[in-house]
Amino acid sequence: MIHNSNSFNNDWHPNIWPPFTQIQTNKAQIEVSHGKDASLFTVNPEKELIDGISSWWVTLHGHSNEFIANAISNQAKTLEQVIFADFLHPQAKKLAERLSKLTKLERLFFSDNGSTAVEVALKIAYQWWQNNGERRNQIIAFDGAYHGDTFGAMALGERNIFNESFEKLMFPVKRVPWPSTWIGDEDVERKEEASIQKLCELLKHPTVAVIAEPILQGAGGMNMVRPKFIKKVSELVSNHNSLLIADEVMTGFGRTGSLFAYQQANIQPDLIAISKGLTSGFLPMGITLSKEKIFKSFVSDSPEKTFWHGHSFTANPLGCAAANASLDLLENEPNKYLKFEEKHLFLIKKLNHLPFVKKVRICGTIVAFDLEIGTNSGYLNTIGKKIKSIAIEKGLFIRPLGNVIYLLPPLCITDNQLELCYEIINDILLTL
Repeated sequence: MIHNSNSFNNDWHPNIWPPFTQIQTNKAQIEVSHGKDASLFTVNPEKELIDGISSWWVTLHGHSNEFIANAISNQAKTLEQVIFADFLHPQAKKLAERLSKLTKLERLFFSDNGSTAVEVALKIAYQWWQNNGERRNQIIAFDGAYHGDTFGAMALGERNIFNESFEKLMFPVKRVPWPSTWIGDEDVERKEEASIQKLCELLKHPTVAVIAEPILQGAGGMNMVRPKFIKKVSELVSNHNSLLIADEVMTGFGRTGSLFAYQQANIQPDLIAISKGLTSGFLPMGITLSKEKIFKSFVSDSPEKTFWHGHSFTANPLGCAAANASLDLLENEPNKYLKFEEKHLFLIKKLNHLPFVKKVRICGTIVAFDLEIGTNSGYLNTIGKKIKSIAIEKGLFIRPLGNVIYLLPPLCITDNQLELCYEIINDILLTL
């Protein structure tokens, strides 16, 4: 019997269906009137909230950044949209040239969000082998991964409550343990060795690609690995004649302390997916970067070798303008991300004394730790909801991943605001 209930909180808007939310058991959305820099301003009640997670990791330079807003405004007066299959425009040319130079990957395919950027990378990798006369099916991903919610990206991610309804529709993916580590982890060498051994075993079978979130799994729990592990993964993939896809949707654009996370491992992926910080949260856009050798296999007189994929808003001029302006800001003030980790290292001392704060990990602009509270581990631990609610009352917006508490603020956050984030979290934890 199917049971439906409409007895949810009437504060919810009657026409809106929010993402990742069970409205039966959650508080209604909070209306925001405007945002500025690291702050959001709510309507009822009128309140200022520090945006401690950059509005789902996209607001790189802060809200309503005037430099980016002006770039979009100026572009809108010239060209707002054009079909990219037939036409080129200056903003796309500029962005493609810049990103190619920064990543050393020659070709860019534009899409419109992180999930589709991953989807494009997966389809390119799969078809590349066919274009070269070989059919491969095995794809390898890591335990705990999250790569998006379209079907291909969803299949690559961890199989769990979020996608179990679609299990029979997803293609099989081989899994390798993700050797998460943290400050003071004495078992990291063993975990890395076990993971590498599993990867070696799987790569003995011809493999389309291995996909990984370099250095840091975001939605999977802010789980971090050492750059040397990512480097070893890259070497194995190359030695076994496979492709490496770097999902930099969350980690790109300074979030991990380098412009792109894979650069810390001194590797060169075959394909890279980017989004989120790409336009600093102003407009939806995704990009898949590819090596030239991969692109060339799609250039042919044969229609079968064409990459038949596209989006209506591919390389939208306004999005490209936002991305170029965001890159300008990153290039002009690199210390905003290069030096951010030092702030976390200093401020985390405020929380280290608490007995239930475990597995503290820091990477660039990101700090995370586990709370050993409650019976459920992971996303379904209800302690996160409780902490989120109290934090909002105190003037901080965070969205814990179950029992994983983290901060991922905009680069523009002031030292005083960041210190206040830690003070609010500390005050909350002292009451638990």
